[in-house]
Amino acid sequence: MSVSPSGLELTERASAKINLTLRVVGRRPDGYHALESLVCFGDVGDRLTLRPGARLGLDVHGPRADAAGPVDHNLVLKAARALADRVGGLLTGHFSLHKQLPAGAGLGGGSADAAAALRLLAHANRLSLADSRLMAAALATGADVPVCVDSKPRWMRGLGEILSEPVRLPPLHAVLVFPGVPLATKDVFAAFHQNGAHKVTAAPAPLAFPESDREIAPSTLLEWLAPHGNDLESAAVARLPVIAEVLGALRAQSGCAVARMSGSGSACFAIFASQEGAAAAARQLSARTNWWVEATSLGSG
Repeated sequence: MSVSPSGLELTERASAKINLTLRVVGRRPDGYHALESLVCFGDVGDRLTLRPGARLGLDVHGPRADAAGPVDHNLVLKAARALADRVGGLLTGHFSLHKQLPAGAGLGGGSADAAAALRLLAHANRLSLADSRLMAAALATGADVPVCVDSKPRWMRGLGEILSEPVRLPPLHAVLVFPGVPLATKDVFAAFHQNGAHKVTAAPAPLAFPESDREIAPSTLLEWLAPHGNDLESAAVARLPVIAEVLGALRAQSGCAVARMSGSGSACFAIFASQEGAAAAARQLSARTNWWVEATSLGSG
């Protein structure tokens, strides 16, 4: 959180959400899918500013503003209204969003923006981030919003409403790549069922991963991540074959330890042993493609 010198504006970063793993563990009676995902956050993201006391509104600018969609449907305003419905006399204001993350990429850009809006409103109204009304507003805004509220690595389960305590991950050096084509989550799940994958989604035994204050070594984490992937990846590739090209290009980079898709795509990530290795891979991919490429550190946002 930063405050302008005049004290009239508050600013928060809305960090990219990365699904290090994603499993579809069942389907609920209401038709929604139950998921299990180890989530972390990158140090790249959007920037959201609030001018408290002004009329509730939003303007969007930045290199990805055109992809953000109609302002009236933006999750920033949806989150603000959801919190106002639950907190009487809530002080709102005018938001300004600098949009850098691609939309429809599986990086949680809209959810991160909404969570940043809730943090800003909490600060302006002296609310705790643990306030049950704030978390209820987060879930009402979107399934991925609750985990983005404090942007700490966690296990996310169910629809996103079941969150573990924060998981201490070692620093991870990564490259994020978006091929320029968004992918709708509903289309990926449709392909997931067409491929018959839903027939093998009985809930497995819990993954053997430490949920504690103990930080594990990077090598141990990478070894554990290798067999635990993203259940939606093959369905997303069936819908958008360029994802396979992105993954192939990432895996061909020197020092790539793990590469997979994030969320329901179409963005992918790769983890490297060093910051220098990630930066070198990002430079090579940027020079050879017209994809959106960012080197980043993964952990807390």
